[in-house]
Amino acid sequence: MNRIRAAAVQFNHVPGDKASNLAIISRFVERAAEQSVDLLTFPEMCLTGYWHLRDAPREELERLAEPVPDGPSVQRILELSRETGMSIGVGLIESAEDGKLYNSFVVALPNGKVHTHRKLHCFINQHMSSGDEFTVFDIPQGARVGVLICYDNNIGENVRATALKGAEVLLSPHQTGGCNSPSPRCMGVVPVDLWENRSENEEALRQEFFGRKGRGWLMKWLPARAHDNGLFLVFANGVGRDDNEVRTGNSMILDPYGDVLIESKSIEDDMVVADLDPEIREMCTGQRWLKTRRPELFKSLTERTGFEEDTRTVRFRHSSATDPSK
Repeated sequence: MNRIRAAAVQFNHVPGDKASNLAIISRFVERAAEQSVDLLTFPEMCLTGYWHLRDAPREELERLAEPVPDGPSVQRILELSRETGMSIGVGLIESAEDGKLYNSFVVALPNGKVHTHRKLHCFINQHMSSGDEFTVFDIPQGARVGVLICYDNNIGENVRATALKGAEVLLSPHQTGGCNSPSPRCMGVVPVDLWENRSENEEALRQEFFGRKGRGWLMKWLPARAHDNGLFLVFANGVGRDDNEVRTGNSMILDPYGDVLIESKSIEDDMVVADLDPEIREMCTGQRWLKTRRPELFKSLTERTGFEEDTRTVRFRHSSATDPSK
């Protein structure tokens, strides 16, 4: 791995307006280029918007979806990548050749290649499918990069599998924080009115974003994903109103010890930049643990226990239980 400069963006997407979101992305690309960024990461489904689509009919999803890499938005990201020499990752809805729709994250490289990760645990909408492959690839700047989208990162085995495929940097695009979680000590709803009136009570919103509903929840597990697998982790999240929920931002970059190199302290759109030093990985704890595994002991990890549940089933059951309109 070479020493590379990475950046994570948080921004408040415009629901269903790809043109507006692409304009925001383009402005951040320009800012990143001014700071000589090599690898730029945007949030999950930032091109299309996210939570407002949870109950959308298939026709609305198809209107927003596009093929990869031939769709106009992806082609524009590729153009920006070529112009700046930067590897750029964005989230969107992918319309696949087999007719399925995916929550996908595409990384455009300045050499013209595009790599796509399809979310492994997709639950945003019943008309969207889950992917079934881990995604790891090399970028021209000299690093091996993996991608896991939002909930994918919650399952520790996904990160371990990505690390075992040689990932040195993990891109972790999210739309999280402020969620109506069924777990009483995880996240919690941030009042929409607090976001809409943030200029009148900024400190109250900061307490929500950087307390247990946002940063506090992330710091329970996100550093462990980096530490246990010896990875740099680039966490890019939405911020602000996302239909009837509020995303908490907290975008950050962690080193292979799970220490925060830099994080956003903003409650608005923001970008954080850090240099990733490969020397840190050489003797980090996670790298040593990967080398001392005994895979012959892990057969049970690949066997079903009988109490597995699809994330889609869990999401719709819990949303119905907590939302009186369902």
